Amino acid sequence: MAKIKQIKCIRTRHDGSWIIVKVITDQDGLYGIGSASDMYQPKAIVSIIEELLAPLLIGRDASQIEDIWQTMYTSGYWRNGSSLHTAMSGIDMALWDIKGKVAGLPVYQLLGGAVRSAVPAYAHANGDTYEQLEEEVAMFQEQGYRTIRVQLGGYGGGGFVAGGGAPSLFPPAKLFDEASYITAIPEMFEKLRVRFGMNLQFTHDVHEHLTPSGAVTLSRLLDPYRLFFLEDLLQVEHTEWYARVKELSSTPQAVGELFVHPQEWLPLVKNRLIDFVRMRVSKAGGITPCRKIASVCEAFGVRTAWQEGGENDPVNQIAAVHLDMAIMSFGVQEINHFREREQEAFPGLAVVKDGHLHLNDKPGLGIDIDEEKAALLLGDADLSSYHRPYSLDRKPDGTLVRP
Repeated sequence: MAKIKQIKCIRTRHDGSWIIVKVITDQDGLYGIGSASDMYQPKAIVSIIEELLAPLLIGRDASQIEDIWQTMYTSGYWRNGSSLHTAMSGIDMALWDIKGKVAGLPVYQLLGGAVRSAVPAYAHANGDTYEQLEEEVAMFQEQGYRTIRVQLGGYGGGGFVAGGGAPSLFPPAKLFDEASYITAIPEMFEKLRVRFGMNLQFTHDVHEHLTPSGAVTLSRLLDPYRLFFLEDLLQVEHTEWYARVKELSSTPQAVGELFVHPQEWLPLVKNRLIDFVRMRVSKAGGITPCRKIASVCEAFGVRTAWQEGGENDPVNQIAAVHLDMAIMSFGVQEINHFREREQEAFPGLAVVKDGHLHLNDKPGLGIDIDEEKAALLLGDADLSSYHRPYSLDRKPDGTLVRP
């Protein structure tokens, strides 16, 4: 069997935020790639891989994916952190890529084979005005999307207000007013339903901006508009409030973008308090844990909607699509759109057609990285001075809004 000879990290994209892990074996030309991208602390992810995981795994049988995952999971003693799981994900995906190449089969065939012909995806429509939003929805509908996420000017849009009163004691931020938001979002859906009818499926991302009582109120107000799902209605610290939401609202709930701990999603699924699980494959620990999560979801009637995010890379997306192809608990797949130069650097990426993602039939993940073109994507980016913290909103009184 092939043994792990080298694990290296390749940073790419215009800002250096993409981290592609390449696991190289002792068999000539046999390697796999995975995604360990993190926009906010990429150097930390690279350090975990290079200092902790790679020395631990060199010489290991590359086929022992489950044992390697369990080894990485406890390798730093403290576990269930987003940085460790991101680093693990890159290696885990690469090992599945290798296993598929050795078997001569796409990864989804190793997961049980196809249960669908292609993967339905949802697009992101955004507009600072209702008119702009409707134009984007119409554009995506014409492209064949049956499910579309709709936002009024980004996360929290519809709830931003002008500053006033005393000078702020805090760094500049957009000011979010809950009452304004709870008024604007049902009005947005009323306009969309009038124009597009009830058959087009809409989602909306609250991005955890609301208080628990405000979240319950908004979900109830949206019931008449039959959303496909309402995303991240509550902060991860307040997920027990989903019991109250379910008592009072029929709007489907999608949760889990920030989940990394296995006990965060389990009570919500087991008690049927949510309708969709939303983890990002490269944040949850890779393909290995996500196929288990999907199996648990199937048992409780909960569906998957693996998270992508506009900053994510083609390798994570294709890993999610391989899972989507093989699991019965699939719901919908969030999509990313990549620039032409980015597509050229990742030959074999998933193809979008009529609102669906399509895989090729190449062995493994079916995607590769052209390291020369990936290096060109970086351009003159100074990786030594990388600093991109998440942008936070505040309430009118200056209190931070937790995403």
